[in-house]
Amino acid sequence: MSSSSARAEAAAARVSLWKGRPVTISPLSGGLTNENYLVESGDKRYVMRLPGQSTELLSIDRENEVHNTKAAASTGIGPRVLEHVPEQQVMVLEFIPGPTMSAQKLQTRQMVARMAHSFHRLHNAPRFLRDFNMFRLIETYLGIVDQHGATIPGDYRDWLPTVDLIERAVSVGALHLAPCHNDLLCENFIDDGVALRIVDYELSGNNDPCFDLGNTAQEADFDHDLRAALCESYFGKVDPRQLARMNLFALMSDVGWTLWGAIQAKISAVDYDFHGYYTGRWERALGVLRSDRVQDWMEAATKTSN
Repeated sequence: MSSSSARAEAAAARVSLWKGRPVTISPLSGGLTNENYLVESGDKRYVMRLPGQSTELLSIDRENEVHNTKAAASTGIGPRVLEHVPEQQVMVLEFIPGPTMSAQKLQTRQMVARMAHSFHRLHNAPRFLRDFNMFRLIETYLGIVDQHGATIPGDYRDWLPTVDLIERAVSVGALHLAPCHNDLLCENFIDDGVALRIVDYELSGNNDPCFDLGNTAQEADFDHDLRAALCESYFGKVDPRQLARMNLFALMSDVGWTLWGAIQAKISAVDYDFHGYYTGRWERALGVLRSDRVQDWMEAATKTSN
C-alpha cells in the first residue's frame, strides 16, 4: 500500500458517516494542493478531501476553507459539507454527479451566461470568514519565496511597479467585497444538469467580484468577445470600466499564481511539473505586460463616467 493510500485509509477510519460499513476508496484526479478521494459505501458516494503537504506556506487557511465551503453550499452552488474531522483536517463533501468542465466546454455564450448565474448566487452567499486580496497575497508569497529559497523568474520583481499601478487602477471602480472563489480553474466547475456547481474553496475569501470574473476568463482562455459576454451576463450590460477591471484581474491571476507555482515547485510532494506551470503562467503574463493593453485597461478602469 502506498503512503497516500495508507493516509486515505487512516483518514476514512476517523469518519463517522460510514462507520461500521465497508467502503471503497479511490483517488480523484485533478488536485494540485490536496488529495481528493471518492469514497463509496453501498449505493452512496462521497468526496473525501485531505490537505496537501505544507499548504500553510501557500497561505491556505483550513478553518477559512471549511467555513466558506459551508457558506457557498447554502446557495446551492458549492458542495455540502457532510462531515468535518478537524484533528485530521478532513472534509467529507457531497459528491456532485455530472461532467467536470474544461476550457473547451466553457467557451460558448450559453455557458458564459450559466457561469454568470452561478457567480451571482455565490457572490450573494453569507459572508466568508476572511478577505482575499491578490496584491497582498503577492507580497506574502514573495516573503515565502525569500524565506524558503524558491526560484522565481529573474525579471519578476522588475514588474512590481506596474503591479502597483494596476492596483491603483482597479481600486477606482472597486465593487463591494463579496464571497469569491478566487481560484476558478475550469475543473472547479461541475455541471449537475441544472446549474454549474463550483467546488474547492481553499483560496476563497471576500473579494471584488471582478476578480472572479477575470480569473475565470483567464483560466478558460476567453477571447475578447467571451470576456465581454461574461461582463454583460453578470452586470446586465457591457460596462467598459468593469470589463477593463476584469482584464486587469485576469492578468493579476497569472502574476500571482506564478508565485504559487514557484512555491509548489519547492515544497510539493505531488508529481506535477510545477516549474512548467509557473514559467508558462509568467510567459503569458509577460505577453500582456509588454503590450499596450495594460495601459489601455488602466485608462478605461480609471476613466470618469460621462
